[in-house]
Amino acid sequence: MTKDMMLKALSEFCSKHGKEIDLAEYKSFGSDVPVKDYLLRREFGNWTRVLNFMKKRYPISVAPAKVEKPKAAPKKAAPKKAAVKGEKEDVKD
Repeated sequence: MTKDMMLKALSEFCSKHGKEIDLAEYKSFGSDVPVKDYLLRREFGNWTRVLNFMKKRYPISVAPAKVEKPKAAPKKAAPKKAAVKGEKEDVKD
């Protein structure tokens, strides 16, 4: 497997999970990963360099999460004045 193929597989794996994966999390997937972490680190040096090369060659296209704005509280209607006995209400003719 060439370096380019490794990076492409890693990029697809990261985009499938929707984010850039750090080394501890990548190791936690066990044998479900496309390329073992020690092979990537052997070819590129360290995990940060692996991620930098991956971003450069195969950028992860992840849609940004939509942030919902809090809804405004409904406006309360002004309290109606209670009609007092003996008062007439304004009536339009």
